[in-house]
Amino acid sequence: MRIGISCYATHGGSGVVATELGKHLAERGHEVAFISYAAPFRLGPIPSRVTVHEVEINEYPLLRNFPYTLALASKMAEVVRDHRLDILHVHYAIPFGAAALLARQITADLPLRIITTLHGTDITLVGNNSSFRPVTKMAIQASDAVTAVSSYLRAETIHQFDITRPIEIIPNFVDPEAPAPPPPCCLEEALDDGTPVLVHISNFRPVKRVSDVVRTFAAVRREIDAKLILVGDGPDVSVAHHELERTGFLGDAFFVGVVRDVAPILKLADVLLLPSQMESFGLAALEAMAVGVPVVASRVGGLPEVVEHDRSGFLEEPGDTAAMADRVIEIVTDRSVRTRMGDAARESAGRFHSDRVIPQYEALYERVLRSSQRSATSDSSR
Repeated sequence: MRIGISCYATHGGSGVVATELGKHLAERGHEVAFISYAAPFRLGPIPSRVTVHEVEINEYPLLRNFPYTLALASKMAEVVRDHRLDILHVHYAIPFGAAALLARQITADLPLRIITTLHGTDITLVGNNSSFRPVTKMAIQASDAVTAVSSYLRAETIHQFDITRPIEIIPNFVDPEAPAPPPPCCLEEALDDGTPVLVHISNFRPVKRVSDVVRTFAAVRREIDAKLILVGDGPDVSVAHHELERTGFLGDAFFVGVVRDVAPILKLADVLLLPSQMESFGLAALEAMAVGVPVVASRVGGLPEVVEHDRSGFLEEPGDTAAMADRVIEIVTDRSVRTRMGDAARESAGRFHSDRVIPQYEALYERVLRSSQRSATSDSSR
């Protein structure tokens, strides 16, 4: 199959999943064309059977804000024609789903099919804004197929937008066997003394409750020796820095910024902290579980579908940093608990192995294409 993938090129979960999906599809013999404003962050060296097409963004004096969605739709249509794409698989209803619908109109003489994957923010935050609700709903209803990464997100989409069409659940995935580089030498040396290590990975936006990460860590640190690794970047990095300085534990924290592969850092960890206000899935939790790291997180959204409470981690109410700190201390001070949960985390992550999930996308692509062929045959016989 010839598949176009459009996603955010940043280090966020939707972009990571879309990029890894494209790489796996190419490995399985499909032709994949990425269409975005830049090469996806997680892509690395361009693999065989993969092409990257960047949307050109220009400045015009008469346009206060450049119409990116229109430029994206034009680039999509261009790539569809040049590469004779069978499917455009877009990750986020807006702007990618809306742009794909316009690209399909531009290339109406071609049998292009659109699949939209919902990841969360496009439904719970951006798409639910009154300014975007009509176009978000249209992008969902008019796609040839729609998937959501969790049961929670599917239910929320149906509720928020009064959706009547089917939405299939295909979860995020991991590839635990993928080769990974070693962790940064300086980090490995600094943590090589047996001290428990907590890790937080996010885009450092308010929904991630970074202050709660620090409050939880500070409560742990007052009881036992511990270190904290903060992975990622975003507007609340300065909040985390200020809170750590205020609590007096800045010297026990490591800000490593954005990294392409988090597995090497997670392998240094004893616990992943994810006290978010909302997570539609929780890819960071799954990545931690895949390398045997228990998760202490909020009981929100799709996280209970990933983290099994009291088995692969602990789930507490958002904002209950005291309870989260107690759970962390329980894990890192009792070797039997750490071992039991780490083994269970790795086993649970197997449910989301790429070998199980990628074929679900392939089967969906094939169903959509068969359906389009039947429609074309029916139309020609009239």
